[in-house]
Amino acid sequence: MKRLLIGFMVAAVAAIGFGGATASASNNPTSYLALGDSVAFGYSPLLNPTDADNFIGYPDEVAAALKENLTNASCPGETSSHFIDLSGSDNGCGAWRFYYTFPLHAAYSTAQLAFADSFIRSHPKTLVVSIDIGANDLLVLEHLCGGSSTLPEIQCIRAGLPSMLATLSANLDTIYGHIRNLDGYHHKLVALTYYSLNYTDSITTGVISQVNQVVAARTLAWGGIVADGFGAFAAASAAYGGDTCAAGLRIVVSTSPLTCDIHPSPAGRDLLAQAIVKALRPD
Repeated sequence: MKRLLIGFMVAAVAAIGFGGATASASNNPTSYLALGDSVAFGYSPLLNPTDADNFIGYPDEVAAALKENLTNASCPGETSSHFIDLSGSDNGCGAWRFYYTFPLHAAYSTAQLAFADSFIRSHPKTLVVSIDIGANDLLVLEHLCGGSSTLPEIQCIRAGLPSMLATLSANLDTIYGHIRNLDGYHHKLVALTYYSLNYTDSITTGVISQVNQVVAARTLAWGGIVADGFGAFAAASAAYGGDTCAAGLRIVVSTSPLTCDIHPSPAGRDLLAQAIVKALRPD
């Protein structure tokens, strides 16, 4: 299965313990809360992680297009389980925050969901909430299966995929249940689907599509909107044989041979932002 989710990861980190940051949610009105993982965070392996301002994710571009104030609570490596509970399975968010003590765009010491709860309740003028989550759930499964493309590990991933997707679905219901019911948020809620690294790789692209199908189904069930990041990258890379690196949509780390990190380049980031704005403004 060609390392199933090399399509999305995190900043590859490891462990625990963030001192002192507390949930930050002032009473100043705001319009846009971004939630999610390294894609929303704007992670790049080329930038210094000790300053969160170095990282510009698609939420920055969305906020500019909508002319709305942004609070970005995303965390590199966030899984849907760790999003809910800091003791949940994780792919690097805990290490980013608690071992390396790298900053996030928003300062908080809780799980991301608890921050979202507090923020939405104290900011009733929030008009848009976006989220991308689920890719790191698949990466956790890949790592548990050995993280290679040998036949036994491919079989392990295939065997574990239904359970992983069921957990993701249940976790999304928990997340959306908090946002809609506990927090009383009834404005626009938009989820961004993930892209494939190479759309000609039918196995990996198929698995990414299954993650996206779960995200889309649960988002729509909770009255949300689905932004087609998957389709946007597919269309933009079609002239390059479906290779999103060759299409300039991912961060170049080597030019000879051309090699890209899994995370979006500025062009890819802007394309994802456009997908969200289009979903919010369909006409």
